[in-house]
Amino acid sequence: MSTATPLAGIAGLAGIARPGRLGREIATFALIGVGSTLAYVGLYAVLRAASPAGIANALALVLTAVGNTAANRRLTFGVRGRGSLLRDHAAGLIAFAIALALTSGAIAGLGLLVPQADRPTELVVLVVANALATAVRFLLLRGLIATPHRFEGSPS
Repeated sequence: MSTATPLAGIAGLAGIARPGRLGREIATFALIGVGSTLAYVGLYAVLRAASPAGIANALALVLTAVGNTAANRRLTFGVRGRGSLLRDHAAGLIAFAIALALTSGAIAGLGLLVPQADRPTELVVLVVANALATAVRFLLLRGLIATPHRFEGSPS
């Protein structure tokens, strides 16, 4: 009886991951994402008290992006060492830019639809936008950080 999930099995057949690897990566990525999102929400709330929403959003994102990329590089994708550090953090920067575009668009959209939205509503909209950005970040980082390392001297 196999304990691999159907998704992990399909990914393994497609050459994307060994059975169970995709599930582990998603679970680890999700845990790091929850921690990063909590840090982001806390930073946003503090920064928002003294600055406009767009500035608070950008600062909170940039302050959490580097730690998120470093944690995912090591814990989710098992990449260690400095050999590809610059390239991997460049991938994180691309993910940051996408997240910034999505969350900034969400703030702008909320401002157009509900000009007098309260802070809890702002936070809910930003958390939803961050969830979408997180899915994009996983696919991007998995493709740019994890995949090249799988083919560098690792057995198939």
